[in-house]
Amino acid sequence: MFEIFSLVLRYVFIIIIYIFILNIIRLIYLDIKSTSTATNHKDVAYLKVINRLDQLDFKMQEYYPIVGEISVGRGSRNDVYLKEKSVSKNHMRIFLNDGFYYIEDLGSSNGTFLNGNDLGENIVEIVDGDLITIGKIQFMFVNR
Repeated sequence: MFEIFSLVLRYVFIIIIYIFILNIIRLIYLDIKSTSTATNHKDVAYLKVINRLDQLDFKMQEYYPIVGEISVGRGSRNDVYLKEKSVSKNHMRIFLNDGFYYIEDLGSSNGTFLNGNDLGENIVEIVDGDLITIGKIQFMFVNR
């Protein structure tokens, strides 16, 4: 009786190991897939979320393409909708003008920070690699 029980436990243990390995392979595949979608943004500037998405209280995409103009805020009409208490309804916008991208704070109560500096009421040109902070959310501007 003990031998049968031992044999069954061995097979159950082997099945658990295979399930674990398959889950690891699936996670690797999803990670590679998300990396390959990043390369699809070659022709368009985009915002990349720097925060770990699993640590946020709400769902976000990893990339937000900027086609002409993009608005960010807590209001549902924004292109990037953030359910963050420290984000204003219409917080900021990024827009394209004469081939250059600019960022503008839309009178937010907690401010928009570019590379650690508060924008205030200024409209500032942004370049590839600039870090934009809104409340707890941090983006990297990518323009190749």
